[in-house]
Amino acid sequence: MIRRSPTQARGDAAEDRALAFLVDHGLSLVERNAASRLGEIDLVMRDEAGIVFVEVRARASSGFGGAAASVDAAKRRRLQREAQRWMNRRFGDRWPPCRFDVCAFEGARLEWIRGAF
Repeated sequence: MIRRSPTQARGDAAEDRALAFLVDHGLSLVERNAASRLGEIDLVMRDEAGIVFVEVRARASSGFGGAAASVDAAKRRRLQREAQRWMNRRFGDRWPPCRFDVCAFEGARLEWIRGAF
C-alpha cells in the first residue's frame, strides 16, 4: 500500500465527501483523479446538462481567502487545458456541454459553486 501524507489523506477525504454530496444531488461519477502530464481533475461527473469538471479544495479556515479563493487564474487555466484534453480523448470533435464546479471545504462546511469559471 502506498503511504499518503496527512495533507494527501485530508485531500482524499475531502474528495470522498464531495463525491458523496454530488451523487446525493443527482450527479454521477464518470472518472476520479483524471490525470495526465498536464495535471489532474479531481472529479469528472455527469448531470442532465452534460459533463461537470469538479475541483475539490479544503482549508482548515477561511484565512488567506479560503478554499474557493485558492482556485486562482493559473489553476483555472491548468484545469481548462486538462479538461480540453480529456474531452478530446473521450469525444473527439463532438463535445457535449460542460462546466467547471468547485467544492470548497472550510473546516466541515462545504460550499458547492456551480459554474465557478
